[in-house]
This record gives sequence, structure tokens and C-alpha cells, in this order.
Amino acid sequence: MYRPEHAKHTATTAHHDDRVQFLVVGDESSLLQLEAELALLPLCARGRAFVEVENPDDVVELSTPLRMTVTWLPRARRSGRPGTGESCAKGDAATRAVRAWTTEMLCDGPGETRAIVTGGFALVTEVQEHLRCEVGMADEAITAPLYR
Repeated sequence: MYRPEHAKHTATTAHHDDRVQFLVVGDESSLLQLEAELALLPLCARGRAFVEVENPDDVVELSTPLRMTVTWLPRARRSGRPGTGESCAKGDAATRAVRAWTTEMLCDGPGETRAIVTGGFALVTEVQEHLRCEVGMADEAITAPLYR
């Protein structure tokens, strides 16, 4: 049903979606932590979660806010470094997904994006380095474990 008052409101109201978006990354070694981090997000949180696992059978149901999209990345179905014929190593699939997502979604800089990175050493360090050095995210916008 057409409502003239709604049309007037829509025409005169700026529709800027300036809320924070989240990038959540993890692997099979951090599924419990990943679940906890997703549960702590606001119900209205929006963004993307990339979860790398060994096989498609390792995919489990995760509870997420409605506006979060979860992409499962089974290594068994992916190749390693281009042109090498190698298998996909731990951390490679999620790192590649994060690089592609940030290139497309953060082309104007990180803006109000927050990252939560969990998982093995290779994954966490590669993703953190990419977000800081190539994307320009501030340290305080990235939550990740400290590896020493």
C-alpha cells in the first residue's frame, strides 16, 4: 500500500549506514572462540565471517547476528599457491578470502570496520599484517591473540 507520508520521509531523510561493520576470521582450531566472539556481537551487527576448515564435513552451524554472512572455506576443495600444484596450506584459504573481501569492501579505506581474528599462528599473523599494512586498520580496530 502506498503511503505518502512514508515517501515524503524517505525522500527527505539521508540514509547513511554509518554503523560499524565486522570482519570475523577463524579456523577449526578456534571454533569455540569464534562462536563466543560471534555471540558477543550486537544483534544488529553486520559484516562477514570467514571460517577455514579442513573438510566440508567440518562445517558446523554458527549462531550469528542476522546481518552477518558466514563463508566456510574447506581447504580440501582449494588449491595452494597459484601455479604450484600444492594443496591449500593452513591459513591460506582464509587469508585469500580476507584479501579479496577487503579489496572489494574497503576500497576507500577501513572506515568503521572492526576485525576479530582467531585461529592458528599463520592465519592470525598474515591477516593482521594485511589489515594493518595494506588496508591501514588501526591496532585498536583489530582483536587477535598475541603470539610470542
